[in-house]
Amino acid sequence: MTSPVKKILIIGGGFSGMAAAIQLRKQALDVDVVEIDPGWRSYGAGISLGGATLRAFKTLGILPQFLERGAADDGVDIFLPHGPKVASLPTPRIAGPDVPGGGAIMRPVLAKILSEATIASGANVRLGCTFTALRQHGDGVEVTFTDGSTVNYDLVIGADGLYSKTRAAIMPNAPQPQYCGQAVWRAVLPRTPGMDRASMWLGPKIKTGLNPVSKDEMYLFVTEDREDNVMIDPKDFPAMLSALLAPFPAPLMQQCREQISEHAQIVYRPLESLLVQQPWHRGRVVLIGDTVHATTPHLASGACIGIEDALVLAEELENASNVEQALVQFGARRWERCRMVVENSGRLGEIEITGGDKAEHGQIMRDTLAALAAPI
Repeated sequence: MTSPVKKILIIGGGFSGMAAAIQLRKQALDVDVVEIDPGWRSYGAGISLGGATLRAFKTLGILPQFLERGAADDGVDIFLPHGPKVASLPTPRIAGPDVPGGGAIMRPVLAKILSEATIASGANVRLGCTFTALRQHGDGVEVTFTDGSTVNYDLVIGADGLYSKTRAAIMPNAPQPQYCGQAVWRAVLPRTPGMDRASMWLGPKIKTGLNPVSKDEMYLFVTEDREDNVMIDPKDFPAMLSALLAPFPAPLMQQCREQISEHAQIVYRPLESLLVQQPWHRGRVVLIGDTVHATTPHLASGACIGIEDALVLAEELENASNVEQALVQFGARRWERCRMVVENSGRLGEIEITGGDKAEHGQIMRDTLAALAAPI
């Protein structure tokens, strides 16, 4: 079928927004992307990705670039703090028999892959620009931009993240992001020989792990319970991260601890989540990704469900006879999957904070990852 829209604006040049641009351009639609950051930068260290994300990469057409510039393998090894391995979790090959079940990559590298694909798609990207007003009329949206220009669009997609200006404009009463009582530390280190897949060390209150992100690098992550969401001076990052690793006498963890310095690209992030009730659209403005379902990283699926949003929205726009039908169908297909990830990931954090039932923790992980293997 022919899409009921011809000209689309995407607000936000993050993972979800870029994925939407790439997929919508496959339908030869006119796509503008506005990104407020003039440098189109992506901050952070590594990002872990499951098989469902690699399947989404395959659909987008960026899987070969990920496999070349990131790292992928099968399974996750679980260790005790002093070193013994206690379990290996399988990661099914969701993206195909020749594609590993999971992987990781540096966030800026993944952003670069997506930005290159966005430009190559023919989308018109405007950096250092965003909207100042959205005025809906019968068959479109008149958008005024920070450069003073005004353009009419058939559809506007808000993909501007957790603190979305688009969400505030069309859903002023939507819930705000909530701090979850945990924070995560990440650092980039030289890849240790033999570190060929994701591994985690489970302490009584702190969880740490390693994941290769390229042929030469791996990233370290550490979750920490913190009652309050407070700012931390970056000059204190190395000492604080080193102290968190002290209770893990496993030789590899102590080797990592010795490498912690101001050169380790340390990132500290308090964990927040958000789940906005449907509908996720108002008229011809629709929200995707973290704007409506930001999740904590316990299931390594936040980027996945945001990119999946882009794929499903493009599919529904191609198949629907009108915009409203497409947006309603998009929401219907996405709600349960995204709710599951946000709520289950949040529950995993609660169990870790309270020292809750580890059997429940394992069951939630198994059930959720099995559900994510289902087609979108």
